[in-house]
Amino acid sequence: MERPCQLLTFFGFFFFLILPCLSCPEYQKQALLQFKSSILAITSSFNSSADSLLQSWNSSSSCCGWDRVECNDHSPNPNPTSKVVIINLYLDDLFTNLSPQPRVESTILAPLFHIRSLEELSILGNNIQGEIPGVGFANLSNLVFLDMSLKNFSGPFPPQLFQLPLLQDLHLNDNSVSGQLPSQIGNLTGLQRLILQGNKLSGPIPPQLFHLPLLQTLILDGNSLSGEVPAQEAGEIGNLTSLQNLFLSGNDFSDTMLVSVLCLKRLEYLDLSHNDLSMEIPTEIGNLLPNISTLALSNNRLTGGIPSSMQKLSKLGRLYLHNNLLTGEIPSWLFKFKDLQILYLGENRLMWNNNLEIAPNPRPYSLSLKSCGLFGEVPKWISTQTGLDFLDLSKNKLQGAFPQWFLKMELKGLILSDNEFTGPLPLDLFSRLHDLRVLTLSRNHFSGEFPINIRDATFLRILTLSDNNFSGPIPQSLIIGPHLRLLDLSRNRFFGPFPVFYPEAQLILELAYIYFSYNSFSSNVPDAFPEKTRFLAFGGNKFSGGLPFNLTKLSKLQRLELQDNNLTGELPNFLSQISTLQVLNLRNNSFQGSIPQSICNLSNLQILDVSNNNLNGEIPKEFQNLIGMINEPPNSPSPITLDAISVDFTFSWLSQEVQLSLEFKDLVVNWKDSKQGISTNKLNLYTLLDLSNNQLSGKIPASLGSLKALKLLNISSNKLSGKIPSSFGGLVNIETLDLSHNNFSGLIPPTLTKLQQLTILDVSNNRLRGKIPDGGQMGTMVLDPNYFANNSGLCGIQIRLPCSEDGGFPLPPPPLPPPPLPPPKLTHEPWFLWKGVWIGYPISFLLTFGIMAFIGYFTLPPPSNRRRRPHRPIEVGRQRN
Repeated sequence: MERPCQLLTFFGFFFFLILPCLSCPEYQKQALLQFKSSILAITSSFNSSADSLLQSWNSSSSCCGWDRVECNDHSPNPNPTSKVVIINLYLDDLFTNLSPQPRVESTILAPLFHIRSLEELSILGNNIQGEIPGVGFANLSNLVFLDMSLKNFSGPFPPQLFQLPLLQDLHLNDNSVSGQLPSQIGNLTGLQRLILQGNKLSGPIPPQLFHLPLLQTLILDGNSLSGEVPAQEAGEIGNLTSLQNLFLSGNDFSDTMLVSVLCLKRLEYLDLSHNDLSMEIPTEIGNLLPNISTLALSNNRLTGGIPSSMQKLSKLGRLYLHNNLLTGEIPSWLFKFKDLQILYLGENRLMWNNNLEIAPNPRPYSLSLKSCGLFGEVPKWISTQTGLDFLDLSKNKLQGAFPQWFLKMELKGLILSDNEFTGPLPLDLFSRLHDLRVLTLSRNHFSGEFPINIRDATFLRILTLSDNNFSGPIPQSLIIGPHLRLLDLSRNRFFGPFPVFYPEAQLILELAYIYFSYNSFSSNVPDAFPEKTRFLAFGGNKFSGGLPFNLTKLSKLQRLELQDNNLTGELPNFLSQISTLQVLNLRNNSFQGSIPQSICNLSNLQILDVSNNNLNGEIPKEFQNLIGMINEPPNSPSPITLDAISVDFTFSWLSQEVQLSLEFKDLVVNWKDSKQGISTNKLNLYTLLDLSNNQLSGKIPASLGSLKALKLLNISSNKLSGKIPSSFGGLVNIETLDLSHNNFSGLIPPTLTKLQQLTILDVSNNRLRGKIPDGGQMGTMVLDPNYFANNSGLCGIQIRLPCSEDGGFPLPPPPLPPPPLPPPKLTHEPWFLWKGVWIGYPISFLLTFGIMAFIGYFTLPPPSNRRRRPHRPIEVGRQRN
């Protein structure tokens, strides 16, 4: 009996004395429970998984056993005498599965600042907004690792953040932190990794940053940092003796930055792409950076040739020199690096020498010779590079058929766009290149039908065949690729039934970007697409009928183009249900009826073109609800750009990715008096409203003047009347304003002089009168007088017609000068004309001669056979009786 009692005593002692020592302090547990309560309050309106992520967090268990929490009792070298406390919190991506992402204020972090024992804190990807709470972070003096990336922190750096003496890792990338890097950053003497890419930092790098002797990785990509490195500071960069990785791309650094970093002997990664470098590549670069393995100098304005010293970079594996102004011949030694993985030389002024001999290379690597002056057939030496997994030969003058030897390689990405290739594609293209991820053949002269074995390319993610001469039907197997993300077959001669996206496939397909514009498809508009569809372009075909209601199922659709078809009916109200829509182009169809007011509920709409239809009625005053034409709403979808499509055929490292030649210009608008194509990746820069060439009537609603983001407003060729609203002075970004061919009357409002961006104003063929405003931009831009023609009484310097003193009407025309006096009339009209003077001369001569003979001016000798009579000559001038 004594032994069981001893055991009970032992276990009691263990439970009541030892276990509490192995649990985190109560105040730390309560802090985490308070944090969880705040999370649940945010997610309560969602079908959220946040509760399941933190399900282990409850008051009845020790917080050291909770998910995402680590205490010092689990550290590699626990101190048995130390008190158990929380040292690590990993609270990443708590809202990943919520759509839309909730707005989370930075005050939610307040409970965590009571856990002063924290050494590692990661809260990345939680959409936390507002300024960084500096006062709170000042409490965490034991922090060694802090990750606050992928959030929406804004404002400047709080100085308290640089008073953490033990901090080794600071990750604040992909936020909106602004201002300059503070000089206090020099206080973090133990810092080893500083990652601040993707913010709004500006100004120079403070020299104090160059005095962090343990710094190994510095990533400042994608900011607006600028300035030259002063001579006295250039040498200080050399104090970063431990620096191995330096990423400065996407800033505004000048040539001195490139010169300065050459003293960093331990550098392995150097990225200065997308800056303002305009010098020649230093000739000694190969002697000064012996450890470099990745060198990225692309997207600058570097000149000159590729220095021969670079062949001494024995560890070089990735070289990015594309998009510069480099000249000269491409040296063959670039292909001899034993660790070569990526070689991008495209879009320079470099030239390839067809006589060069390149040794066969079985090792995998990626090669870009885009716009390098290649012509004729594809160089045969490329066929010996059997390890090539990515090849970009776009924007050259390559000709001939698709090389058959491509099918013997292990290519995962092939870009041949913007060349002069002809003929059909090999029938076994996709069965031989079954591992293909990217195939881009746009803007060539390929022809024939689409290879039916596309089903074999199960890994294909990007396929662009636009601007060729392909014809025939599209195989059903094309659209069921499980990984296909982008499909562009526009501007060909495809026809036949459109492939069907079956219901079971709509949920699982990744296809998001679908371009079939300007082919010969007919029948009704297809009504079934993958749920992930973002871009849908079917313009320039022969589709008829109305718009299908099933478009409302595309909850992510941003861009819908159905221009230049034969669509009929009224604009449906259900368009307002596609709340993510940013581009709606229905130009040049046969729609009728009025513009539905419900379309004005599309708050994300930035481009609306319904011109060249038969729409009637008035312009809805509710257009003022189009927030996307006023400013970008806080929770709007991403800008109208092609999302980055990740492909796994290349070695990705931080900011450098494969440069794909994906150029789309199928959005054509009437821009500045002509039709122009807008590239997809620039659509977010344009905001357009085109209602021209319809039967709209009534007055212009003054609310149109509130669309401050508009760059083009075209309501020409309608039956609109009334006055031009003075509220148009609020269109501060307008560049083209076309009001021509209507029935507007009254004056041109002087508020238009406020429009500093205005370059085209067309008010011709109306009933406007009075003075054309000439202040501001109206007085400086070059105006075509035809833009004011055929009105009731306009005047002004723009049309060189002065106004009256009151400025209201044009001055009457000046009196005409009196006509010249007629010559005195002759008493007898001449019977001849000057044209007959050649007749007058001989007649006058004969007449004169006859008269003189008649009066006896001439004395004729008497005939010889007659008696002479006495003759008395007539005296000249004497009058006869």
